[in-house]
Amino acid sequence: MRDFAVSDNPRVQAQLDRLGALTLPSGRLGLEVIRELLARLGNPHQALPPVFHVAGTNGKGSTCAYLRAMLEAEGYTVHAATKPHLVRYNERIRVAGELISDDLLADLLQEVLDLGEDLSPSFFEVTTAATFLAFHRIPADACVIEVGLGGRFDATNVLDGQAACGIATLGIDHKEFLLVPEEGVPADPLCRIAFEKAGIARPGVPLVTQAYPAPVTKTVIDQAMIAGARTAIRDLDWFADLGENIAYRDRQGELTLPLPSLAGTHQADNAALAVAMLRYQSQIAVSSEAMAKGIRAARWPARLQLLGQGPLTALAGNRKVWLDGGHNADAGLAIARHFTDAPPFHLITGMLSSKDPAAIVAPLKGTLLSLSVVPAPGHEAHSPEQIAAHADLPVRAFDDVEAALKALPGEGDVLIAGSLYLAGEVLRLNREFPD
Repeated sequence: MRDFAVSDNPRVQAQLDRLGALTLPSGRLGLEVIRELLARLGNPHQALPPVFHVAGTNGKGSTCAYLRAMLEAEGYTVHAATKPHLVRYNERIRVAGELISDDLLADLLQEVLDLGEDLSPSFFEVTTAATFLAFHRIPADACVIEVGLGGRFDATNVLDGQAACGIATLGIDHKEFLLVPEEGVPADPLCRIAFEKAGIARPGVPLVTQAYPAPVTKTVIDQAMIAGARTAIRDLDWFADLGENIAYRDRQGELTLPLPSLAGTHQADNAALAVAMLRYQSQIAVSSEAMAKGIRAARWPARLQLLGQGPLTALAGNRKVWLDGGHNADAGLAIARHFTDAPPFHLITGMLSSKDPAAIVAPLKGTLLSLSVVPAPGHEAHSPEQIAAHADLPVRAFDDVEAALKALPGEGDVLIAGSLYLAGEVLRLNREFPD
């Protein structure tokens, strides 16, 4: 499966094969296994540089990209852990500013897998332990760590003493995990999502969030109070007006910052959250000049990415080809906003069967010249008929994205969207490997 990727390095591939054989025991939730695994490794997570820990449904990866770029613009050396990978597993672990090397990756994975074999750890627990081990052993000034699934039971949620925790945009996703019935949790779905994400709150550590509906905000505040965290909530404690720039203000004063280079109006929201996280912590200083430079410099692949020249885009002729890995309702709305004033375009999509096809297709009604459906590589995907039920034009099915591009009718640019697995395949085919 592409979750575990492949490598042209035999030593890395041997460990990826071991990772691919791991399963999450049915019904197991909790942090006991990751804690025991880390204890056997000497608890590396307890001696890391200042950590910026980011959860959320959408935007958490981009927020991490802005944090890293702003910290690096100030001259700091930064470790970063993000997920998922798109092409190579190495993308998940950035050590001192560079993607982890194959040799170090193979050594760390082997060490963790050997020590924890009897614990039956999950893919994510092994990945997290290897990441923390790398971040502990190799010097850096700061760590930026993206939460994987939820927050409360995510494998990264063993950290203590973070510089700042953040929660990006919230929406309904991963319902099979995050909305499992449980006593003592909110009944409203979005409040339940907020409850899970706010599980990363820590005593005395600022919990910085975007703006949410009042009941959701109350859920976050309640969880922060239980944990002893200090909240900093957008439109209550900090503000960001978006126009020709980002007009940011909080109790420390006002900043005028540039809009991101990344496409999409939502990226300015993500950048503003990163700014607020830096402003509300006190462990590492970052100037407004470095914030501005980092906002402009940040890159995050497969998020409204305009693809460059390559073997795949050559099949589309002179058209622009956009790529987005978004797969839920909020992502679909963000894509639609980006293309609001654009001419009609062609959509090529492939979505996992566990996702809602309406999330991407429905917001784009009236803007599409054609709709093509391709498989989601390595995974069970929605059929063309299932996707057609949410479209307002005929759907054509193709065996792969190359065939879909070759068959595009007429003029018009192209958007490939609906799955991060599809996005990774597109980047691989176009030889645009995330670095």
